[in-house]
Amino acid sequence: MSEIKFSKDETDQIVSKVKGYFADELDQEIGSFEAEFLMEFFAKEIGPYFYNRGLSDAHQIFTEKAEEIGYLVQELEKSTK
Repeated sequence: MSEIKFSKDETDQIVSKVKGYFADELDQEIGSFEAEFLMEFFAKEIGPYFYNRGLSDAHQIFTEKAEEIGYLVQELEKSTK
């Protein structure tokens, strides 16, 4: 997996959420630099866990739908008797 990159707009939104979390939940004010640094840490160190879970969930759904399609195809078979 390549390094996670966010657009400037995405980074600004995430930084705002991190700063808001610190202010609301921890009663601590942090600057944009600190919030962006923390975001980059989470993206690098924890992001792969979320990414892998997303892939696993997508794989499970794909497998279920493929099995469902298999049953639908079987229902289309014509009797050969």
